[in-house]
Amino acid sequence: MLQLNDSGLRDVAAWRAAGYALPGYDRAAMRAETKRNPQWVHFGAGNIFKAFQANCAQKLLNDGSLQTGIVAVERSDSPEKRASYDAHDNLTVLVTLKADGSVEKTVIGSIAEVRYLLSTDGAELARLYEIFTAPSLQMVSFTITEKGYRVGDVSADLAAGPGEAASYWGRIAALLYARFKAGKLPLAMVSMDNCSQNGDKLKDAVMTFARGWAERGAVPQAFVDYLNIRVSFPWSMIDKITPAPDASVAELLKADGLDLAAAVTDSGTHIAPFVNAEESEYLVIEDAFPNGRPPLEKTGVLFTDRDTVSKTEKMKVTTCLNPLHTALAVSGCLLGYRRISEEMKDAELSALVRGIGYDEGLPVVTDPGVIRPKEFLDTVVNVRIPNPFLPDTPQRIATDTSQKVPIRFGETIKSYAERPDLDPNDLTCIPLAIALWLRYLLAVDDAGNAFACSPDPMLETLQAQLAGVKLGEPDSASDAALAPILSNAAIFGVDLVEVGLAPKIGSMLRELLTGTGAVRATLKKYLNH
Repeated sequence: MLQLNDSGLRDVAAWRAAGYALPGYDRAAMRAETKRNPQWVHFGAGNIFKAFQANCAQKLLNDGSLQTGIVAVERSDSPEKRASYDAHDNLTVLVTLKADGSVEKTVIGSIAEVRYLLSTDGAELARLYEIFTAPSLQMVSFTITEKGYRVGDVSADLAAGPGEAASYWGRIAALLYARFKAGKLPLAMVSMDNCSQNGDKLKDAVMTFARGWAERGAVPQAFVDYLNIRVSFPWSMIDKITPAPDASVAELLKADGLDLAAAVTDSGTHIAPFVNAEESEYLVIEDAFPNGRPPLEKTGVLFTDRDTVSKTEKMKVTTCLNPLHTALAVSGCLLGYRRISEEMKDAELSALVRGIGYDEGLPVVTDPGVIRPKEFLDTVVNVRIPNPFLPDTPQRIATDTSQKVPIRFGETIKSYAERPDLDPNDLTCIPLAIALWLRYLLAVDDAGNAFACSPDPMLETLQAQLAGVKLGEPDSASDAALAPILSNAAIFGVDLVEVGLAPKIGSMLRELLTGTGAVRATLKKYLNH
């Protein structure tokens, strides 16, 4: 029986016989050096962190390019979280699921310590202050999702001042204030979340408190100046499909004699000492590190300028990956699919995403130079999405679709409207994907069965606007009935009535509404099958 802890790793032969790659460095020495000279703090120790950033650190530790590990910071404390980390000495297992069916298993040991930002245990915050005032600290990175940068009601923390800050961002700003007081020490604050201009979102969250405190006299204006001059907030683009820990992967590990079942907290968060992910990964970061940085370029991370990061991010989210995922998500829910990979075996759905990417997206994509768009798209379409061993679902990807549509489809539509040599009405697959989303919002699949739409902040509003639209009654989706939605540039990033696409989308939706089986029939019609 394999045991995932420091003691269990001593049985090197058993682990290697089971096919696991182990840390190739002295973890005790790594932890001791991290305590003395911390270099890298990471907020949001979720699945993508364990599969990507922690693995990058492990590679550098293995080859001797790095002597310190990562200090992982969780938002809040809980018995489940502590048990998951403590029982396994902060170790985790990365299961890389390759498209050829092979599996790579790696024990990740680069997490030196775990701290809890909002814990009521004073020792937790005290240790974070110690870390943030260390001259050795170079980088503080984040994977907390785009929602995590919303600061909420700041009035209590602004009134209390940095010494008594109790909110997530209030405490982070207070930690930076401590670093300022320790000698205006330089630092890079690096958002690695999958959202546009992520560095600015991070800076805005911090500055909300810094400026608010300065206005009240709780901190000097010099602290605000320090954040503008000595602290950087680089932009980045990240891409790695990392679904929640899957039961089938847990069974695979169990067959090796490793029992690592996931636990679920009261808030519904899945906590597991293993993570499953695809092999492909991309991380492009603006090279702005005023106190130096780990040599992550040795692990394949690309460092460049801000403009190139922006172009790379735009390539991914508007053309080569995200629009394809959204189209598969909503159509997959309508057609009863439970795995994204299975959808790529569907002739119509495969044609739909190829049309969105190759035929309609590539003509307007900007080549960032560091990654070639067509090569990226080829990998997405031929390797990444069809990977049958990656347990990702259309239901997960359909979450928050209203927040994704303006970027994933709206940007391409705007490009067609702005270029004199292109016409939005020449688009077919993108309008069809939008019509499929509207059809999805009715929460009735192609067989006529009700299903639950994935969580979305605009779900109730949009469903209310479509309340009169019914399956089997195509005329209920008249152009007049759809105009309030299709003309809403806040939803689509562009007024679809104004650019002339609304009639085409409305016509497609009416075809999707003619009765059961209409989704399949409409896909066949427009995709020439």
